[in-house]
Amino acid sequence: MFQEDTTALRVRPVRRGWVVRERVPGPDVDEFAEPGQVIGALARAPHGTLLAVQHPHRTPAALAAGTGLLDALPAARAELAALIRRAYVEVTDVVAPYRVDGPDGTACGLLCLVDPDGIEHTEDVYPDVVAERGQVLASLGIATSAAMLVPITPHDGLTDLVLGMTGEPAVSLVDSGGRRHWVWLVGPGAEQDAFIEAAGAHPLLVADGNHRVAAAREAGLAGLLALVTSGPGLRVGPIHRAIVGSGLGASDLVAAWERAGLTVSSLPYVVDPEPGVVVVRCPDEVLRVELPAGQGVDHAVVESLLLDQALGLDPESPCVRAVVDPSVEAEAVLLIAPVPLREVLAGTKMPRKSTYFTPKPRSGLLLADLAP
Repeated sequence: MFQEDTTALRVRPVRRGWVVRERVPGPDVDEFAEPGQVIGALARAPHGTLLAVQHPHRTPAALAAGTGLLDALPAARAELAALIRRAYVEVTDVVAPYRVDGPDGTACGLLCLVDPDGIEHTEDVYPDVVAERGQVLASLGIATSAAMLVPITPHDGLTDLVLGMTGEPAVSLVDSGGRRHWVWLVGPGAEQDAFIEAAGAHPLLVADGNHRVAAAREAGLAGLLALVTSGPGLRVGPIHRAIVGSGLGASDLVAAWERAGLTVSSLPYVVDPEPGVVVVRCPDEVLRVELPAGQGVDHAVVESLLLDQALGLDPESPCVRAVVDPSVEAEAVLLIAPVPLREVLAGTKMPRKSTYFTPKPRSGLLLADLAP
């Protein structure tokens, strides 16, 4: 499926960018997956944040005035320019070795520009999200967050290069989740060449940021800000499915799934799901559902069989939500085991919102001008 064509990746330095002085303005841009979460975060956030720049039509002022995305973009460009003047230092012709350590793993890699056409998607995407993000990206012309890309082979020299960095980092901070982030800047020369060669040594897959990669293509951009990393402590976490607003109770679920030929049993309490088994948390009962073998990754089976065929629920409808938090309030939460890393590296195409890699890069540490 993959061809060893490193020239097609076109990994290259950030020709013009900005590194944060001390703290990133506002919450992490990539922390919120749903529009409602973004709206809530913006209502709580102080004035002047990168989150407001990425979602200018979801700020309290825009919502009160009924301002749509296109009309809000000029204000977003002005706000971004103000944030850059206040919170960032300009840099040129750099790549940025990056390390993050936290309770959810360790990642060492390189922040750089990568041609989005040289990246392999791992999940399907929502066209409306891609269109919206593409409009924002094309209007701003500056990337405020990085997609996380992984090489298809775990054997690479990039991790050792990052671990070998001994100079003073340009950025050193701890985020709200207790993760420590370090960013170094490497200018033109033999060291930069070594980093670029290591980052582009293998074809790359999207670990986190399928929509950002697709949005860069939608916007016709030749460059995408990316963190290229293979660990050494990357973890794939679960993304579950919550059923809301369907009117279905536990007995309805059991009846429908048994009619579909599935084996359903009760559990005394919630346990972690295992591959091939879905644990369903209802308000008054916990169920165990065995998935049929040989029909693809668990997330695909859940969406096609348990939700669509058995329950008549479109996986893309408002009644089905992708959630990371298994304790979210819902009529039922279908807990799904994480996708094995080998499935991701094999290039298996998965449904939207199937993989959750940790630790993620902190958005806003390095901004990149995407002009050709």
